[in-house]
Amino acid sequence: MANYIAIVHKEAKSDFGVSFPDFPGCVTAGQTVDEAKDLAQEALALHINGMVEDGDQLPSPSKLEDIMADEDSAEAVAYLVVSVPDTKPRTVRVNITVPEMTLKQIDAAAKKRGMSRSSFLVHLAQNEIHSHHSQQSA
Repeated sequence: MANYIAIVHKEAKSDFGVSFPDFPGCVTAGQTVDEAKDLAQEALALHINGMVEDGDQLPSPSKLEDIMADEDSAEAVAYLVVSVPDTKPRTVRVNITVPEMTLKQIDAAAKKRGMSRSSFLVHLAQNEIHSHHSQQSA
């Protein structure tokens, strides 16, 4: 897991802006520092996903000391450390217990979609996790 530094900026009558020195163009803002922190995590994840899809190389994380010493950071009101999961997560084999009829239904549904059993189950789980997360955020 890599950790990147985000710089929080604030001007009078504006939201808290967030930028990433290692990712020019990746910016976001929030009405509060907490909201800006949450949106920074989301913005960086989306930015990195786009880079990975485009085949771009991710930069090495800059050191906090170097960012703080940069004159572009002089007006920062806060620095955030934003963790990014590995872009190529390690796949792990698991053993689960499923009723035989359910397994047959899973296999049939996966085959119908042109997917393996594993990819079908992972896809369903990710959709459920994302759906649950979206409901909690609303």
